[in-house]
Amino acid sequence: MKKIALFADVQNLYYTVRQAHGCHFNYAALWADVSRRGTIVEAYAYAIERGDARQQQFQQILRNLGFTVKLKPYIQRSDGSAKGDWDVGITIDVLDAAARVDEVVLASGDGDFDLLLERVRAGGAEATAYGVPGLTAQSLIRAATRYVPIEGDLLLR
Repeated sequence: MKKIALFADVQNLYYTVRQAHGCHFNYAALWADVSRRGTIVEAYAYAIERGDARQQQFQQILRNLGFTVKLKPYIQRSDGSAKGDWDVGITIDVLDAAARVDEVVLASGDGDFDLLLERVRAGGAEATAYGVPGLTAQSLIRAATRYVPIEGDLLLR
């Protein structure tokens, strides 16, 4: 059975799915879809902690599905801008996991991860990207072994 590591960029999924489809992403459907190809041996969801009760409830749902939820604090800068980015953390975790699994699944449309997926593939693992059509970087799609568009059952309507 194929061993799979699953990584979900929660912020990217939230904003791109909302922008394109006006709804939420279905993490349970993602888990089920990925599980059909093998055994998920590790799974991480990367989110920003704002101390909001609804967010904490959502994070518990992710844990119940099997994700390890990694949180960073939401930082409001004095100029009014905000920071909350997991790109480096996701990259480190993917590179660590890629040596232990047959496939890495990244749920994010962020083109910053194209080099990461190229490295995963160069190391011998498959690299699957889930992303919203039209909002997923073409460089990420090209870097992946497989691209899965987020539509249909992957949406909570």
